[in-house]
Amino acid sequence: MKNSAADRICVIGLGYVGLPLAVEFGKHREVVGFDINQTRIEQLGTGHDLTREIEPYELAKAEHLTFTSNVADIADCSIYIVTVPTPIDASHRPDLAPLKLASQLVGGVLAPGDIVIYESTVYPGATEEDCVPILEAHSKLMFNRDFYVGYSPERINPGDKTHRLPNIVKVTSGSTPETAERVDALYREIVTAGTYRAESIRVAEAAKVIENSQRDINIALINELAKIFNKLDIDTEAVLRAAGSKWNFLPFRPGLVGGHCIGVDPSYLTHKAERHGYYPEILLAGRRLNDGMGDYVAQQMIKAMLKRRIQMADARVLVLGLTFKENCPDLRNTRVIDVVRGLEEFGVAVDVHDPNVAQADAQAEFDLELVQEPAQGVYDGIVLAVAHDEFRAMDEASIRALGRAEALVYDLKYVLPPEQSDLRL
Repeated sequence: MKNSAADRICVIGLGYVGLPLAVEFGKHREVVGFDINQTRIEQLGTGHDLTREIEPYELAKAEHLTFTSNVADIADCSIYIVTVPTPIDASHRPDLAPLKLASQLVGGVLAPGDIVIYESTVYPGATEEDCVPILEAHSKLMFNRDFYVGYSPERINPGDKTHRLPNIVKVTSGSTPETAERVDALYREIVTAGTYRAESIRVAEAAKVIENSQRDINIALINELAKIFNKLDIDTEAVLRAAGSKWNFLPFRPGLVGGHCIGVDPSYLTHKAERHGYYPEILLAGRRLNDGMGDYVAQQMIKAMLKRRIQMADARVLVLGLTFKENCPDLRNTRVIDVVRGLEEFGVAVDVHDPNVAQADAQAEFDLELVQEPAQGVYDGIVLAVAHDEFRAMDEASIRALGRAEALVYDLKYVLPPEQSDLRL
C-alpha cells in the first residue's frame, strides 16, 4: 500500500488548519477542499481568505485544488484529512460534535483501501474510540481490514507569517505500521522541516494535547508571578528580563490566554484523565488562574482610576484589540471580552476598537458594536489589549491623545516602553 500521485485527497474543514494544508497539497496533486459553509467556499473560489492565513497569490499556486460543499464531489477521493474544530462547551467539556459529524460524512463515501487522517486536537484515544466506530457504522466497512486511519496533529499558529506549515516538523501516526509509513510519506511531500513518526495514534494525540497544556501552565505561572510582583511594586517585565539572562530560563510573558488551542486543549486532557479516575491538580489550577486574568485586569484598572478620583458612573474606557491574539481576525475564546465585561460591571462605559475584526462578527459573538474611529481626548482609560501591528505603530503621544489629561494607559502586551504606561501586568 503505497501513495500514488493518483490518490485524490479531500481536506474536510477549510479554516486555519485545513486551508493551508489543502493549498500545499494542491500544489502537487489533486485535492478537493470541502466545507459545509457555502459562503466560505464561494469566497475561496474568488481567491479571498477571510482568516488571512493564505494570500490570493498562494491560492493561485495550488493549481490542482478545487473547493466544494457538495458531498458527491468527494466520493472518488482515497485520502480524507479531517481538520474541523474541536471546541469545549460552557462547562469546559470537550465538544466532539463537529468531529463526529465529519466522521459521519466521510463514512458515507468511504471505500475499501481508503485512509482517513485526523488533524483536529483531541484527547488520547478519541480517534480510535470515538471516530473509528462512526466510520465503520456509516461505511459498513471494517477498520484495519477495509480502511485505515492516521493522526497528524496540526501545529498551525494563526497570524504567524514565519512559522508556516512547510517549515514546522509534523508528527504523524497510523493505525498499522504500513499505514503509518504511508501517512508519514504523504506529509513528507509538503513539509520541508521533516516529520516525526510517533509510535501510535494515541501517542500522537497525547503529544499534541500536552504541547498547549504545557504553554498554558507556564503562562499561568508567569501570571501568578505578575500578581505577586504587582503587590510588591516590582516591574514584572524587568524581573523576567533579568531572569532571562540565564540560558535555560523559558521566555514566557504574562497575559490573557484565549483562542482555540492553549485555552481549550487542557480541558481535553483533564476530561480524559477524570474519566479514568485521576483528577488533575496543576492542569486545572493553571486553567482557573488564566481564566481569571481578564477580571484581574479590569479590577486593576478600576483601582487605578479610583486613586485618580475618576468617578465610575461617568468613566469611559477604550479597549484596543478584541481578538485572542495579534494580527488575526479570530474571536474564538478571546479573553479580552472578560476585561470589557469586568469594566462594565463597575458602571464604566467601554468602547472597543479592533481594525482586524468585522463588525458583524463582533455583533454575532458578543453583541458588541465596535468603534471604527476612536474619538480624541474623551477616554479616562486606554487598555492596550492586543498587540496588532496597527497598535504597535502608535507611539505614546498618539495613544495618550485618545484620552483626557488624567487618563490611564494599561499596556497588557508591552507595546510601550515601561515608563510610558501607567499599568502593566
